[in-house]
Amino acid sequence: MDNDIMTIKEVSEYLKLNEKTAYRLTLDGKLPAFKVGGSWRFRKSQIDKWIAEQEAKGDKGKE
Repeated sequence: MDNDIMTIKEVSEYLKLNEKTAYRLTLDGKLPAFKVGGSWRFRKSQIDKWIAEQEAKGDKGKE
């Protein structure tokens, strides 16, 4: 089974962001996440989908 669930630290490393930036994006509802107890968790497949959506938004400005 693929380890699909990531912590805030893991997602920040994956996106090459400071942990505080990843946390702020999460609180702002910009990164797809869910809470387990009091801790944020991220599904890698949803983060990959979010990345693709961000890339598509960026490509629209180039047309």
